[in-house]
Amino acid sequence: MKAKLLVGLAMSGLLFGCANTAELESQVQSLSNKVDSLADQVGALRSDHAEMNADIKAAKSAAMEAQEEAARANARIDNMASGYRKK
Repeated sequence: MKAKLLVGLAMSGLLFGCANTAELESQVQSLSNKVDSLADQVGALRSDHAEMNADIKAAKSAAMEAQEEAARANARIDNMASGYRKK
């Protein structure tokens, strides 16, 4: 009796497994498409990140140059002020 029940369960399991193959493949294809889409988005984000890093480095360099130029201008003004005497 138990053997017939186990055989019956095994056969129904096989039939059920075979019946869902098309649905399973469509789900796998859908997930594959989503993974491809996410991979494209990650690639675009990496590109944007690299571009932003380059812009940040350029802005930092420009800020340092402006700071150095301001320090030079202040030094010139200080030299002019210390050299001037009222008579």
